[in-house]
This record gives sequence, structure tokens and C-alpha cells, in this order.
Amino acid sequence: MKELQTGDTAPAFTLESDSGEKVSLKDLRGKTVVVYFYPKDMTPGCTQQACDFSESYIKIKKQGAVVLGVSKDSVESHKKFKAKHDLGFELLSDTEGKVCEKYGVWQEKSLYGRKFMGIVRTTFVIDAAGKIAEIYRKVKVKGHVADVIAKL
Repeated sequence: MKELQTGDTAPAFTLESDSGEKVSLKDLRGKTVVVYFYPKDMTPGCTQQACDFSESYIKIKKQGAVVLGVSKDSVESHKKFKAKHDLGFELLSDTEGKVCEKYGVWQEKSLYGRKFMGIVRTTFVIDAAGKIAEIYRKVKVKGHVADVIAKL
């Protein structure tokens, strides 16, 4: 499968959110959607990234955008993560990893010389017409949300 590029139509998805509702990308047409993929609820980097997005969510909403966090964690795990850190946006559960694969973020990773498959931290900014406006690959958490806001 070819790697997604800016200008491509964002792959469609419908996933269950932390509130148990189904969220479809097509239902968000007309809005800018920031979809960020992250490895795991409750881990330090992912917690920092989620809190950074949450702290800036009002600024992001003022620019007509929505934030969706996606990982392979369960809806139950997302509920706990969102409640613990008082996150102001929806977390979507991709337990089967189909959306992660469509977006090309399910990749081989390496930690302490051990190779394994996992989510590579990646953010997609999808415009109101459903096209990918910006892609941030292999995101470093520090300063990332500020970069995204600057692009909106």
C-alpha cells in the first residue's frame, strides 16, 4: 500500500469513541479534523501529548477544527484515560488496527534492539473537503501541538 501524502483523500473510517458513540470521518465533512495516532493510553509520552491537545483544544476549536485521538486501546481504557486526565476531545478505539493500517501508522518499531509492530506516533490534519492537508510523521511530543495550531 502506498504511503499517504498531502492532497490525498483521507481514508474513511468509523470507530467507537470513549463515549460509546460511533464517530465517522464523513460526518465531520466541512470541519478541519486533526486525527492523531498514538501508541498507548496512560504511557508518559501519550499522556503528555493528550494533555497538550486538551490544553489547546479551545484554540483549536476556535479555528473550526476537531481533535480525535486514535489508538488500539479499548473503549474502556479510553474512558479511564480521558477521565483521569480530563481530556476535552474524543478518543477512538481501533482495537483491530484496520484504521491504523489504512493510515500507514502500524509499523515495525524497535526498542532496546527488540523489533515489534506498533503505532508510530503520527498526526494527520484533514481539511473540510476530506483531503489530507498536513502529515506529521514520527512525532516528537514536545512542541507538537503548537506546530499543529500554527498550521491551522
